Amino acid sequence: MKEEIRNFIAETTFSEPSVIKDETLIFDEGIFDSMGLLGLINFLESEFDIVTEDTELQEENFGSVERIAAFVEKKKAA
Repeated sequence: MKEEIRNFIAETTFSEPSVIKDETLIFDEGIFDSMGLLGLINFLESEFDIVTEDTELQEENFGSVERIAAFVEKKKAA
């Protein structure tokens, strides 16, 4: 799952996947912005069959590949 998320981020931001580590803070590092987040949400919802609520749009859920994967796992388990 992390690899799929990393590849999506890399493809949409024209970054090298190897630069995006599990713990890289993608917003703090300037890799992603709010528009990128919208694309990421669409990707996660279609790829992993989850629904993201507005109240869940927080950096603690989407700040890094590690956090995104944990969020998806939590949504799938619910």
